[in-house]
Amino acid sequence: MMAIQAGITPLILKMNARGNPFHVHATLLWDENDVILVDTGLPGQLEVVRNALEEASFPFEKLTKIMITHHDMDHIGGLPDLLAASEGRIEVLAHELSKPYIQGEIPTLKGKVLAPPSKVDVALQDGDILPYCGGLQVIFTPGHTPDHICLYHQPSRTLISGDALTAQDGVLMPPNPDFTPDRDTALKSVAKLLDWDIATVITYHGGVCTERIKERLAEIAEGKN
Repeated sequence: MMAIQAGITPLILKMNARGNPFHVHATLLWDENDVILVDTGLPGQLEVVRNALEEASFPFEKLTKIMITHHDMDHIGGLPDLLAASEGRIEVLAHELSKPYIQGEIPTLKGKVLAPPSKVDVALQDGDILPYCGGLQVIFTPGHTPDHICLYHQPSRTLISGDALTAQDGVLMPPNPDFTPDRDTALKSVAKLLDWDIATVITYHGGVCTERIKERLAEIAEGKN
């Protein structure tokens, strides 16, 4: 695994979904005080996450925070096991609109099921700048889900896109239309990202993009694939 630069790297979670390979690109961030995982994979993947952290030279015991981009089950499903394994030591941060889904208070929009309840320690809002890993800015990007956020890592100019964007062979692509119920809002959220100086994007489904970022954001926002 190659770090984009010190302090941030994609963390590939190689999972199985109903017997089929299902690989996603979570994100790992770190500084002197914190080791932060962004998104947690499907339920039942504790060992997958543990192994991925070990491969990145961070034992699970060093993990201090988990940040969630949105409430889809492939992003929050691993959270209960991770929290249980840490005996509550890990702090959870998510957008304020994600909180009732994560806490099992209302059903997920797509699966129509209650997620196993987990805590949310810090409710995030659009524009928050978090003092971790050199600075992380919260960007509210609804459309794929109503609670979706991206995170902008200021030192490396890296966007952690969650599912607001996807990638194919290193090319930035739109959010998956099959799982994005509000496409118009999703494309407006992509247009919003043009306001940031983005050098690299880590997409959850597809991996890392570094080429023609601004151009692709503009094309996607205009509805071009």
